[in-house]
Amino acid sequence: MASTLSSFDRRKARVRRNLRRAQGERPRLSIFRSSKHIYAQIIDDAKGHTLAAASSIDADLKASLKKGTDVAAAAEVGKLVAQRALKAGVKDVVFDRGGYLYHGRIKALADAAREAGLNF
Repeated sequence: MASTLSSFDRRKARVRRNLRRAQGERPRLSIFRSSKHIYAQIIDDAKGHTLAAASSIDADLKASLKKGTDVAAAAEVGKLVAQRALKAGVKDVVFDRGGYLYHGRIKALADAAREAGLNF
């Protein structure tokens, strides 16, 4: 019996399937958006390790952010994850938006990460 998937799960599976084809040796910049915070991590899928991570609940950002749910918080998380990735020696990544549509907080995080030096 086939199970029914939500549109979010179908989008997520489609995005991951296309990423696997295009990924090559590059690590993956994965985004998770909750109702109160946003999280980003750079994952090396070949080794199964997280190379760099940042979120709106990090001590570095929490004091300077008004809320963890707005576009400004997502942009700050994008800058921070890019800085940490460059420190770890990662410059080229593939962007895994999960099942989230590319607008709002997701777009702000991606744009800030690009401006801070990540290539995707």
